[in-house]
Amino acid sequence: MAPVSLDTINPKVLKCEYAVRGEIVTLAQAVQEELKSKPGSRPFDEILYCNIGNPQSLGQQPITFFREVLALCDHPSILDKSETRGLFSADAIERARQILNQIPGRATGAYSHSQGIKGLRDAIAAGIEARDGFPADPNDIFLTDGASPAVHMMMQLLIRSEKDGILCPIPQYPLYSASIALHGGTLVPYYLDEATGWGLEVSELKKQWADAKSKGITPRALVVINPGNPTGQVLAENNQKEIVDFCKKEGLVLLADEVYQENVYVPEKKFHSFKKVARSMGYGEKDISVVSFQSVSKGYYGECGKRGGYMEVTGFGPEIREQIYKLASVNLCSNISGQILASLVMSPPKVGDESYESYSAEKDGILSSLKRRAKTLEDAFNKLDGVTCNKAEGAMYLFPCIRLPEKAIKAAEAAKTTPDNFYCRSLLNATGIVFVPGSGFGQVLGTWHFRCTILPQEDKIPAVVSRLTEFHKSFMEEFRE
Repeated sequence: MAPVSLDTINPKVLKCEYAVRGEIVTLAQAVQEELKSKPGSRPFDEILYCNIGNPQSLGQQPITFFREVLALCDHPSILDKSETRGLFSADAIERARQILNQIPGRATGAYSHSQGIKGLRDAIAAGIEARDGFPADPNDIFLTDGASPAVHMMMQLLIRSEKDGILCPIPQYPLYSASIALHGGTLVPYYLDEATGWGLEVSELKKQWADAKSKGITPRALVVINPGNPTGQVLAENNQKEIVDFCKKEGLVLLADEVYQENVYVPEKKFHSFKKVARSMGYGEKDISVVSFQSVSKGYYGECGKRGGYMEVTGFGPEIREQIYKLASVNLCSNISGQILASLVMSPPKVGDESYESYSAEKDGILSSLKRRAKTLEDAFNKLDGVTCNKAEGAMYLFPCIRLPEKAIKAAEAAKTTPDNFYCRSLLNATGIVFVPGSGFGQVLGTWHFRCTILPQEDKIPAVVSRLTEFHKSFMEEFRE
Protein backbone atom coordinates (compact mmCIF):
# COMPACT_ATOMS: atom_id res chain seq x y z
CA MET A 1 0.00 0.00 0.00
CA ALA A 2 1.27 3.48 -0.89
CA PRO A 3 2.38 5.53 2.15
CA VAL A 4 0.08 8.37 1.06
CA SER A 5 -3.42 7.93 -0.35
CA LEU A 6 -6.61 9.98 -0.46
CA ASP A 7 -7.69 8.09 2.65
CA THR A 8 -4.59 9.09 4.60
CA ILE A 9 -4.05 12.77 3.72
CA ASN A 10 -5.51 15.67 5.68
CA PRO A 11 -9.29 15.60 5.02
CA LYS A 12 -9.33 19.42 5.14
CA VAL A 13 -7.25 19.41 1.94
CA LEU A 14 -9.84 17.19 0.22
CA LYS A 15 -12.60 19.58 1.32
CA CYS A 16 -10.75 22.62 -0.07
CA GLU A 17 -11.62 23.73 -3.63
CA TYR A 18 -10.41 26.64 -5.76
CA ALA A 19 -12.66 27.15 -8.75
CA VAL A 20 -10.77 29.84 -10.67
CA ARG A 21 -8.07 27.25 -11.40
CA GLY A 22 -10.34 24.23 -11.41
CA GLU A 23 -11.54 21.67 -13.97
CA ILE A 24 -12.41 24.11 -16.79
CA VAL A 25 -8.96 25.73 -16.64
CA THR A 26 -7.22 22.33 -16.63
CA LEU A 27 -9.23 21.42 -19.73
CA ALA A 28 -8.36 24.78 -21.34
CA GLN A 29 -4.64 24.14 -20.80
CA ALA A 30 -4.96 20.71 -22.45
CA VAL A 31 -6.77 22.30 -25.43
CA GLN A 32 -4.01 24.94 -25.64
CA GLU A 33 -1.38 22.19 -25.90
CA GLU A 34 -3.50 20.50 -28.57
CA LEU A 35 -3.63 23.74 -30.60
CA LYS A 36 0.17 23.94 -30.45
CA SER A 37 0.76 20.33 -31.53
CA LYS A 38 -2.14 20.13 -34.01
CA PRO A 39 -2.87 23.57 -35.48
CA GLY A 40 -6.33 23.74 -37.05
CA SER A 41 -7.70 20.89 -34.92
CA ARG A 42 -10.30 23.19 -33.35
CA PRO A 43 -12.70 25.79 -34.78
CA PHE A 44 -10.60 28.52 -33.05
CA ASP A 45 -6.89 29.30 -32.98
CA GLU A 46 -6.40 30.61 -29.42
CA ILE A 47 -7.72 30.21 -25.88
CA LEU A 48 -9.29 33.38 -24.46
CA TYR A 49 -8.75 33.17 -20.70
CA CYS A 50 -11.55 35.02 -18.90
CA ASN A 51 -11.28 32.97 -15.71
CA ILE A 52 -8.90 34.84 -13.43
CA GLY A 53 -7.89 38.42 -12.63
CA ASN A 54 -4.45 38.18 -14.25
CA PRO A 55 -4.14 41.34 -16.41
CA GLN A 56 -0.55 41.10 -17.65
CA SER A 57 -1.04 37.53 -18.90
CA LEU A 58 -3.65 39.02 -21.26
CA GLY A 59 -1.44 41.81 -22.55
CA GLN A 60 -1.79 44.66 -20.03
CA GLN A 61 1.50 46.55 -19.78
CA PRO A 62 3.05 47.29 -16.36
CA ILE A 63 3.23 50.87 -15.08
CA THR A 64 6.58 52.27 -16.28
CA PHE A 65 7.48 54.18 -13.09
CA PHE A 66 6.90 51.11 -10.91
CA ARG A 67 9.09 48.90 -13.09
CA GLU A 68 11.85 51.54 -13.34
CA VAL A 69 12.08 51.74 -9.54
CA LEU A 70 12.05 47.93 -9.21
CA ALA A 71 14.80 47.53 -11.84
CA LEU A 72 17.02 50.10 -10.14
CA CYS A 73 16.48 48.56 -6.70
CA ASP A 74 17.35 45.10 -8.04
CA HIS A 75 20.50 46.35 -9.78
CA PRO A 76 21.74 49.30 -7.70
CA SER A 77 25.20 49.35 -9.31
CA ILE A 78 23.70 51.10 -12.36
CA LEU A 79 22.36 54.01 -10.26
CA ASP A 80 25.58 55.98 -10.60
CA LYS A 81 26.22 55.27 -14.28
CA SER A 82 25.81 58.24 -16.62
CA GLU A 83 23.72 56.21 -19.11
CA THR A 84 21.11 55.58 -16.40
CA ARG A 85 19.92 59.20 -16.48
CA GLY A 86 19.09 58.79 -20.16
CA LEU A 87 17.14 55.56 -19.60
CA PHE A 88 15.32 56.21 -16.31
CA SER A 89 13.29 59.18 -15.04
CA ALA A 90 14.88 61.34 -12.34
CA ASP A 91 12.13 60.63 -9.80
CA ALA A 92 12.47 56.85 -10.33
CA ILE A 93 16.22 57.14 -9.65
CA GLU A 94 15.57 59.22 -6.54
CA ARG A 95 12.84 56.86 -5.27
CA ALA A 96 15.10 53.82 -5.78
CA ARG A 97 17.86 55.52 -3.75
CA GLN A 98 15.39 56.28 -0.92
CA ILE A 99 14.10 52.70 -0.88
CA LEU A 100 17.57 51.11 -1.00
CA ASN A 101 18.63 53.21 1.99
CA GLN A 102 15.78 51.58 3.94
CA ILE A 103 16.65 47.98 3.00
CA PRO A 104 19.12 46.03 5.17
CA GLY A 105 22.40 45.89 3.24
CA ARG A 106 20.74 47.86 0.38
CA ALA A 107 19.96 44.41 -1.09
CA THR A 108 16.61 43.19 -2.44
CA GLY A 109 17.94 39.67 -1.94
CA ALA A 110 18.07 40.08 1.85
CA TYR A 111 15.42 39.10 4.39
CA SER A 112 13.55 41.98 5.99
CA HIS A 113 11.65 42.52 9.23
CA SER A 114 8.78 39.98 9.35
CA GLN A 115 6.14 42.74 9.01
CA GLY A 116 8.01 44.24 6.08
CA ILE A 117 10.62 46.98 5.68
CA LYS A 118 9.82 49.81 8.11
CA GLY A 119 10.38 52.62 5.59
CA LEU A 120 8.02 50.96 3.10
CA ARG A 121 5.39 50.53 5.82
CA ASP A 122 5.81 54.25 6.59
CA ALA A 123 5.06 55.05 2.93
CA ILE A 124 2.00 52.76 2.92
CA ALA A 125 0.66 54.26 6.16
CA ALA A 126 1.09 57.76 4.69
CA GLY A 127 -0.81 56.62 1.57
CA ILE A 128 -3.67 55.23 3.70
CA GLU A 129 -3.82 58.52 5.65
CA ALA A 130 -3.96 60.53 2.42
CA ARG A 131 -6.73 58.26 1.08
CA ASP A 132 -8.89 58.16 4.23
CA GLY A 133 -8.19 61.39 6.09
CA PHE A 134 -7.58 59.45 9.33
CA PRO A 135 -4.26 58.47 10.95
CA ALA A 136 -2.60 55.18 9.98
CA ASP A 137 0.19 53.52 11.97
CA PRO A 138 3.02 51.72 10.11
CA ASN A 139 3.08 49.21 12.99
CA ASP A 140 -0.44 48.14 11.93
CA ILE A 141 0.86 47.16 8.47
CA PHE A 142 1.88 43.57 7.69
CA LEU A 143 3.38 43.19 4.20
CA THR A 144 2.49 39.86 2.59
CA ASP A 145 2.98 37.93 -0.69
CA GLY A 146 -0.27 39.25 -2.18
CA ALA A 147 -3.46 39.50 -0.12
CA SER A 148 -4.02 35.70 0.00
CA PRO A 149 -1.42 34.87 2.72
CA ALA A 150 -2.86 37.70 4.85
CA VAL A 151 -6.32 36.09 4.60
CA HIS A 152 -4.85 32.70 5.56
CA MET A 153 -3.06 34.31 8.51
CA MET A 154 -6.29 35.76 9.87
CA MET A 155 -8.12 32.44 9.41
CA GLN A 156 -5.31 30.69 11.32
CA LEU A 157 -5.66 33.24 14.10
CA LEU A 158 -9.46 33.16 14.41
CA ILE A 159 -10.50 29.56 13.71
CA ARG A 160 -10.12 27.14 16.63
CA SER A 161 -12.42 24.35 15.40
CA GLU A 162 -15.42 23.63 13.16
CA LYS A 163 -17.51 25.36 15.87
CA ASP A 164 -16.02 28.71 14.76
CA GLY A 165 -17.83 30.34 11.84
CA ILE A 166 -16.81 32.99 9.33
CA LEU A 167 -19.67 34.94 7.74
CA CYS A 168 -18.92 35.03 4.03
CA PRO A 169 -20.80 36.52 1.05
CA ILE A 170 -22.41 34.20 -1.49
CA PRO A 171 -21.30 34.46 -4.23
CA GLN A 172 -17.75 34.70 -2.77
CA TYR A 173 -14.18 34.56 -3.98
CA PRO A 174 -13.14 30.90 -3.44
CA LEU A 175 -10.04 31.92 -1.48
CA TYR A 176 -12.38 32.35 1.48
CA SER A 177 -14.19 29.01 1.28
CA ALA A 178 -10.84 27.28 0.63
CA SER A 179 -9.02 28.93 3.54
CA ILE A 180 -11.95 28.36 5.96
CA ALA A 181 -11.96 24.67 4.95
CA LEU A 182 -8.16 24.33 5.26
CA HIS A 183 -8.14 25.86 8.73
CA GLY A 184 -11.05 23.71 9.89
CA GLY A 185 -13.74 26.34 10.41
CA THR A 186 -17.32 26.64 9.17
CA LEU A 187 -18.37 28.98 6.38
CA VAL A 188 -21.56 30.81 7.41
CA PRO A 189 -23.07 32.03 4.12
CA TYR A 190 -24.93 35.30 3.72
CA TYR A 191 -26.58 35.76 0.34
CA LEU A 192 -26.15 38.92 -1.74
CA ASP A 193 -29.39 40.05 -3.39
CA GLU A 194 -29.02 39.72 -7.17
CA ALA A 195 -32.34 41.54 -7.75
CA THR A 196 -30.94 44.74 -6.16
CA GLY A 197 -27.58 44.64 -7.99
CA TRP A 198 -25.99 42.22 -5.52
CA GLY A 199 -27.08 44.25 -2.49
CA LEU A 200 -25.80 43.38 0.99
CA GLU A 201 -28.76 43.45 3.36
CA VAL A 202 -28.02 43.65 7.11
CA SER A 203 -31.27 41.74 7.74
CA GLU A 204 -29.67 38.81 5.88
CA LEU A 205 -26.53 39.08 8.06
CA LYS A 206 -28.67 38.99 11.21
CA LYS A 207 -30.64 35.99 9.95
CA GLN A 208 -27.53 33.95 9.08
CA TRP A 209 -25.77 34.96 12.32
CA ALA A 210 -28.79 33.76 14.35
CA ASP A 211 -29.02 30.55 12.31
CA ALA A 212 -25.33 29.79 12.96
CA LYS A 213 -25.75 30.42 16.70
CA SER A 214 -28.75 28.08 16.81
CA LYS A 215 -26.54 25.31 15.38
CA GLY A 216 -23.88 25.82 18.06
CA ILE A 217 -21.52 27.74 15.75
CA THR A 218 -19.78 30.86 17.08
CA PRO A 219 -19.42 33.50 14.33
CA ARG A 220 -15.96 35.09 14.72
CA ALA A 221 -15.65 37.37 11.71
CA LEU A 222 -17.49 38.88 8.75
CA VAL A 223 -15.87 38.92 5.30
CA VAL A 224 -16.90 41.80 3.02
CA ILE A 225 -15.49 42.07 -0.51
CA ASN A 226 -15.78 45.67 -1.76
CA PRO A 227 -15.78 46.22 -4.73
CA GLY A 228 -17.31 42.77 -5.12
CA ASN A 229 -15.71 39.64 -6.54
CA PRO A 230 -17.26 37.92 -8.50
CA THR A 231 -20.23 40.30 -8.46
CA GLY A 232 -18.72 43.71 -9.28
CA GLN A 233 -20.90 45.84 -6.99
CA VAL A 234 -19.59 48.84 -4.99
CA LEU A 235 -21.12 49.34 -1.54
CA ALA A 236 -22.80 52.62 -0.65
CA GLU A 237 -21.33 54.38 2.39
CA ASN A 238 -24.60 54.16 4.38
CA ASN A 239 -24.66 50.40 3.79
CA GLN A 240 -21.06 50.19 5.05
CA LYS A 241 -22.08 52.04 8.23
CA GLU A 242 -24.83 49.47 8.86
CA ILE A 243 -22.26 46.67 8.41
CA VAL A 244 -19.82 48.34 10.84
CA ASP A 245 -22.60 48.71 13.43
CA PHE A 246 -23.56 45.04 13.01
CA CYS A 247 -19.93 43.91 13.57
CA LYS A 248 -19.55 46.16 16.60
CA LYS A 249 -22.80 44.95 18.15
CA GLU A 250 -22.07 41.25 17.61
CA GLY A 251 -18.34 41.45 18.43
CA LEU A 252 -17.22 40.31 14.98
CA VAL A 253 -13.86 41.01 13.36
CA LEU A 254 -14.53 42.85 10.08
CA LEU A 255 -12.34 41.33 7.35
CA ALA A 256 -12.45 43.88 4.53
CA ASP A 257 -11.20 42.63 1.15
CA GLU A 258 -10.46 45.95 -0.56
CA VAL A 259 -8.09 44.81 -3.32
CA TYR A 260 -10.26 46.37 -6.07
CA GLN A 261 -10.38 49.83 -4.49
CA GLU A 262 -9.00 51.50 -7.66
CA ASN A 263 -11.51 49.65 -9.90
CA VAL A 264 -14.69 51.75 -9.73
CA TYR A 265 -16.38 52.46 -13.06
CA VAL A 266 -19.58 54.37 -12.23
CA PRO A 267 -19.60 58.08 -11.30
CA GLU A 268 -22.36 57.66 -8.70
CA LYS A 269 -20.26 55.30 -6.55
CA LYS A 270 -16.99 55.88 -4.69
CA PHE A 271 -14.71 53.54 -2.76
CA HIS A 272 -14.57 54.11 1.01
CA SER A 273 -12.38 51.89 3.16
CA PHE A 274 -14.14 50.23 6.09
CA LYS A 275 -11.57 51.67 8.48
CA LYS A 276 -12.40 55.17 7.23
CA VAL A 277 -16.13 54.48 7.63
CA ALA A 278 -15.63 53.15 11.18
CA ARG A 279 -13.48 56.15 12.16
CA SER A 280 -16.00 58.59 10.62
CA MET A 281 -18.66 57.01 12.87
CA GLY A 282 -16.50 57.79 15.90
CA TYR A 283 -15.33 54.20 16.48
CA GLY A 284 -11.70 53.90 17.53
CA GLU A 285 -9.21 51.10 18.23
CA LYS A 286 -11.08 49.90 21.33
CA ASP A 287 -14.49 49.79 19.64
CA ILE A 288 -14.08 47.51 16.62
CA SER A 289 -11.50 45.18 15.05
CA VAL A 290 -11.01 45.84 11.31
CA VAL A 291 -8.51 44.09 9.05
CA SER A 292 -8.24 45.46 5.52
CA PHE A 293 -6.50 43.61 2.68
CA GLN A 294 -4.79 45.23 -0.30
CA SER A 295 -2.86 43.70 -3.20
CA VAL A 296 -0.65 44.87 -6.08
CA SER A 297 -2.30 42.22 -8.30
CA LYS A 298 -5.45 44.23 -9.10
CA GLY A 299 -6.25 47.95 -9.54
CA TYR A 300 -4.67 49.42 -12.66
CA TYR A 301 -1.25 47.95 -11.85
CA GLY A 302 -2.05 44.22 -12.29
CA GLU A 303 1.28 43.00 -10.91
CA CYS A 304 0.00 39.51 -10.01
CA GLY A 305 3.29 37.69 -10.41
CA LYS A 306 5.18 40.07 -8.14
CA ARG A 307 3.08 38.82 -5.17
CA GLY A 308 2.86 42.04 -3.21
CA GLY A 309 0.21 43.06 -0.72
CA TYR A 310 -0.50 43.97 2.85
CA MET A 311 -3.06 43.90 5.62
CA GLU A 312 -3.74 46.79 7.97
CA VAL A 313 -4.67 45.33 11.37
CA THR A 314 -6.56 47.63 13.76
CA GLY A 315 -8.52 47.12 16.97
CA PHE A 316 -6.47 44.26 18.45
CA GLY A 317 -4.71 44.37 21.84
CA PRO A 318 -0.90 44.07 22.15
CA GLU A 319 -1.08 40.41 23.22
CA ILE A 320 -2.99 39.48 20.01
CA ARG A 321 -0.68 41.63 17.86
CA GLU A 322 2.19 39.59 19.26
CA GLN A 323 0.52 36.40 18.02
CA ILE A 324 -0.10 37.89 14.55
CA TYR A 325 3.55 38.90 14.42
CA LYS A 326 4.51 35.32 15.36
CA LEU A 327 2.45 33.99 12.43
CA ALA A 328 4.16 36.48 10.09
CA SER A 329 7.61 35.52 11.36
CA VAL A 330 7.05 31.81 10.63
CA ASN A 331 7.41 32.77 6.94
CA LEU A 332 10.40 35.06 7.76
CA CYS A 333 9.17 37.86 5.47
CA SER A 334 7.33 38.52 2.24
CA ASN A 335 9.33 38.99 -0.98
CA ILE A 336 11.09 42.33 -1.23
CA SER A 337 9.98 43.19 -4.81
CA GLY A 338 6.36 42.80 -3.72
CA GLN A 339 7.02 44.98 -0.67
CA ILE A 340 8.52 47.71 -2.86
CA LEU A 341 5.57 47.56 -5.26
CA ALA A 342 3.05 47.79 -2.42
CA SER A 343 4.76 50.99 -1.25
CA LEU A 344 4.75 52.42 -4.81
CA VAL A 345 1.05 51.62 -5.30
CA MET A 346 0.23 53.57 -2.14
CA SER A 347 2.70 56.41 -2.91
CA PRO A 348 2.82 56.87 -6.71
CA PRO A 349 4.33 59.92 -8.49
CA LYS A 350 2.84 63.26 -7.45
CA VAL A 351 2.15 66.47 -9.37
CA GLY A 352 5.50 68.07 -10.22
CA ASP A 353 7.41 64.76 -10.42
CA GLU A 354 9.00 63.99 -13.79
CA SER A 355 7.00 60.75 -14.16
CA TYR A 356 3.65 62.18 -13.06
CA GLU A 357 2.18 62.88 -16.51
CA SER A 358 3.20 59.57 -18.08
CA TYR A 359 2.12 57.68 -14.94
CA SER A 360 -1.29 59.42 -14.94
CA ALA A 361 -1.77 58.73 -18.65
CA GLU A 362 -0.98 55.02 -18.18
CA LYS A 363 -3.26 54.72 -15.13
CA ASP A 364 -6.18 56.59 -16.73
CA GLY A 365 -5.76 54.67 -19.99
CA ILE A 366 -6.02 51.30 -18.25
CA LEU A 367 -8.97 52.23 -16.02
CA SER A 368 -10.97 53.90 -18.80
CA SER A 369 -10.38 50.88 -21.06
CA LEU A 370 -11.55 48.51 -18.27
CA LYS A 371 -14.69 50.63 -17.89
CA ARG A 372 -15.44 50.36 -21.63
CA ARG A 373 -14.76 46.60 -21.67
CA ALA A 374 -17.07 46.06 -18.67
CA LYS A 375 -19.91 47.93 -20.41
CA THR A 376 -19.42 46.10 -23.73
CA LEU A 377 -19.51 42.68 -22.07
CA GLU A 378 -22.43 43.61 -19.79
CA ASP A 379 -24.46 44.73 -22.83
CA ALA A 380 -23.51 41.58 -24.75
CA PHE A 381 -24.61 39.28 -21.90
CA ASN A 382 -27.95 41.06 -21.55
CA LYS A 383 -28.66 40.45 -25.26
CA LEU A 384 -28.30 36.66 -24.89
CA ASP A 385 -31.45 34.56 -24.65
CA GLY A 386 -32.12 33.62 -21.00
CA VAL A 387 -29.18 35.63 -19.61
CA THR A 388 -29.34 38.64 -17.27
CA CYS A 389 -26.31 40.54 -16.03
CA ASN A 390 -26.10 43.21 -13.34
CA LYS A 391 -24.10 46.37 -13.93
CA ALA A 392 -20.35 46.14 -13.38
CA GLU A 393 -19.82 49.00 -10.92
CA GLY A 394 -16.29 47.91 -10.02
CA ALA A 395 -13.68 45.14 -9.72
CA MET A 396 -12.79 43.07 -12.83
CA TYR A 397 -15.67 40.64 -13.32
CA LEU A 398 -19.24 40.08 -14.43
CA PHE A 399 -21.41 37.34 -12.92
CA PRO A 400 -24.33 36.80 -15.31
CA CYS A 401 -27.30 34.59 -14.42
CA ILE A 402 -28.25 32.01 -17.07
CA ARG A 403 -31.61 30.23 -17.22
CA LEU A 404 -30.84 26.91 -18.88
CA PRO A 405 -33.42 24.73 -20.67
CA GLU A 406 -34.52 21.58 -18.78
CA LYS A 407 -33.01 19.48 -21.56
CA ALA A 408 -29.57 21.05 -20.90
CA ILE A 409 -29.95 20.44 -17.15
CA LYS A 410 -30.73 16.76 -17.85
CA ALA A 411 -27.74 16.53 -20.22
CA ALA A 412 -25.54 17.91 -17.41
CA GLU A 413 -26.93 15.30 -15.00
CA ALA A 414 -26.15 12.55 -17.54
CA ALA A 415 -22.60 13.94 -17.83
CA LYS A 416 -22.36 13.86 -13.99
CA THR A 417 -21.70 17.59 -13.70
CA THR A 418 -23.53 20.78 -12.75
CA PRO A 419 -25.50 22.66 -15.46
CA ASP A 420 -23.27 25.76 -15.24
CA ASN A 421 -20.13 23.60 -15.55
CA PHE A 422 -21.72 21.80 -18.51
CA TYR A 423 -22.36 25.17 -20.21
CA CYS A 424 -18.82 26.45 -19.54
CA ARG A 425 -17.25 23.20 -20.76
CA SER A 426 -19.32 23.30 -23.96
CA LEU A 427 -18.37 26.98 -24.47
CA LEU A 428 -14.66 26.18 -24.10
CA ASN A 429 -14.79 23.24 -26.53
CA ALA A 430 -16.69 25.27 -29.14
CA THR A 431 -14.99 28.69 -28.83
CA GLY A 432 -11.83 28.57 -26.69
CA ILE A 433 -13.39 31.02 -24.20
CA VAL A 434 -12.72 30.19 -20.53
CA PHE A 435 -15.44 31.16 -18.03
CA VAL A 436 -15.72 29.81 -14.47
CA PRO A 437 -19.03 28.19 -13.46
CA GLY A 438 -20.93 30.01 -10.72
CA SER A 439 -21.06 26.87 -8.56
CA GLY A 440 -17.39 27.51 -7.70
CA PHE A 441 -18.39 30.80 -6.02
CA GLY A 442 -21.71 29.79 -4.48
CA GLN A 443 -25.15 30.83 -5.74
CA VAL A 444 -28.79 30.68 -4.68
CA LEU A 445 -30.09 27.12 -5.01
CA GLY A 446 -31.64 26.51 -8.43
CA THR A 447 -29.88 29.47 -10.11
CA TRP A 448 -26.90 29.17 -12.47
CA HIS A 449 -24.19 31.72 -13.22
CA PHE A 450 -20.70 32.05 -14.62
CA ARG A 451 -17.91 34.51 -13.89
CA CYS A 452 -16.20 36.35 -16.73
CA THR A 453 -13.28 38.74 -16.34
CA ILE A 454 -13.24 42.03 -18.26
CA LEU A 455 -9.49 41.65 -18.82
CA PRO A 456 -8.95 40.49 -22.42
CA GLN A 457 -7.38 43.43 -24.25
CA GLU A 458 -9.88 45.77 -25.87
CA ASP A 459 -9.13 44.54 -29.40
CA LYS A 460 -9.99 40.96 -28.29
CA ILE A 461 -13.38 41.86 -26.75
CA PRO A 462 -15.27 41.80 -30.10
CA ALA A 463 -14.00 38.21 -30.64
CA VAL A 464 -15.21 37.21 -27.15
CA VAL A 465 -18.63 38.75 -27.85
CA SER A 466 -19.07 37.27 -31.34
CA ARG A 467 -17.86 33.76 -30.41
CA LEU A 468 -20.02 33.74 -27.26
CA THR A 469 -23.12 35.04 -29.07
CA GLU A 470 -22.84 32.45 -31.84
CA PHE A 471 -22.20 29.62 -29.36
CA HIS A 472 -25.04 30.61 -27.04
CA LYS A 473 -27.56 30.75 -29.86
CA SER A 474 -26.65 27.24 -31.07
CA PHE A 475 -26.50 25.85 -27.50
CA MET A 476 -29.99 27.15 -26.65
CA GLU A 477 -31.37 25.83 -29.97
CA GLU A 478 -29.82 22.40 -29.37
CA PHE A 479 -31.38 22.06 -25.93
CA ARG A 480 -34.67 23.87 -26.54
CA GLU A 481 -37.71 21.90 -25.37
